[in-house]
Amino acid sequence: MMTPGAHEFEVVASKDRYVGPVFAVRSDEVTMPGGGTAIRDVVENHGAVVIVALDADEHVVLIHQYRHPVRRRLWELPAGLLDVPGEDPLLAAQRELAEETGLAAARWDLLIDVAASPGFSEETARVFLARELSEVDRPEVTGDEEADLEIRRVPLTEALNWVLAGEILNGASVGGILATHAVLSGTVELRPADSPWRDRPTHFPARKA
Repeated sequence: MMTPGAHEFEVVASKDRYVGPVFAVRSDEVTMPGGGTAIRDVVENHGAVVIVALDADEHVVLIHQYRHPVRRRLWELPAGLLDVPGEDPLLAAQRELAEETGLAAARWDLLIDVAASPGFSEETARVFLARELSEVDRPEVTGDEEADLEIRRVPLTEALNWVLAGEILNGASVGGILATHAVLSGTVELRPADSPWRDRPTHFPARKA
């Protein structure tokens, strides 16, 4: 009998099922512990950055944005895809914060890394904590869902209650708010904003390079 945790899962064949502008789907044939193989469908994605923008009064910036797959607006943290080839995640987070909220931050730390649905998707998100906020010019947005954003500053304790009440559903937003609450309680230490990101998606960005 094989020792649990000793099997090396190897991809022996792979076939593209769909390749679009935002994600791709491929089927991998993977070796299994019993000696055979199995097909595993995988969704490829750019990956994303997410920002907990926390002001001096311990309010977090939330956006109310239409999400078509669930057919309604959701409260979320500011975020964006890593769809600029080679862009550093921290620089991407700074750009997204300015574009979505008109804010900049003098202090940045890494909160958490989140795998959205690791059972079938490579998508991961890096969540930053941004503090010492200041206002900057926000580019005018006239199209797509971004033109309809509602931006609100909410006390962190209220945002935490929204999470527990099921009013905030986005996984990275849930994780970011809970992690920020833990940070302010003084029970955890933060990683530097430029810490290595082992699980940053690579397959889909390589297609677009």
